[in-house]
Amino acid sequence: MSKKAKTALALAAFALFIALAVFAYGRLSDQVKPADPLQLIGLIPAASAEGEKTQPPGATAEPEQDAAQKPRTMAPDFTVQDAEGREHSLSDFLGKPVVLNFWASWCPPCKAEMPEFNQVFEEQGEEVQFLMVDLVDGMRETREKGAKYVEEMGFTFPVFFDMDQSAAYAYGVATIPTTYFIDAEGYLVAGANAPLDAATLLRGIGMIKP
Repeated sequence: MSKKAKTALALAAFALFIALAVFAYGRLSDQVKPADPLQLIGLIPAASAEGEKTQPPGATAEPEQDAAQKPRTMAPDFTVQDAEGREHSLSDFLGKPVVLNFWASWCPPCKAEMPEFNQVFEEQGEEVQFLMVDLVDGMRETREKGAKYVEEMGFTFPVFFDMDQSAAYAYGVATIPTTYFIDAEGYLVAGANAPLDAATLLRGIGMIKP
């Protein structure tokens, strides 16, 4: 076989390999769906690690749950500040579903999802309490930086500041943005540690609204 014929055969074999690889990738892409960022969660506060049942402040004791019913987990209480320095706790909003979001103005994925959060807040804000909690570390993020960003963007959702990051610590927040969906009784229902679009946010709200 001539050198030219060998080269042509090698090129044909390589082209066939590429074609098969593209076909296989296409079939695999059809079968594998992107991961859903919204997941059912069971955040376990330290107090319940030994089997103790935690109740949010102000909540009354529940009747015994059916053994077949999946146990629910209370959302840890926390205290944050508003732009004027007034303190607010999660337990202040008991009786209303809560969307709890951890963010910072230096975080590009946080900034990407915030217009979607603002859109949904303007649609659902009467029925669902939004707690947009800015993680203040005193260096990359300060209350002034966070408040300025929100004002410049014209967002209308309620913004709070985790001045000592105790709220983030209570929820084990390792990455931002992180969002939790808490029902009116104070139980954690779902959460995500990725940016959410409006459709996914509405789906999470649907899990906590009566």
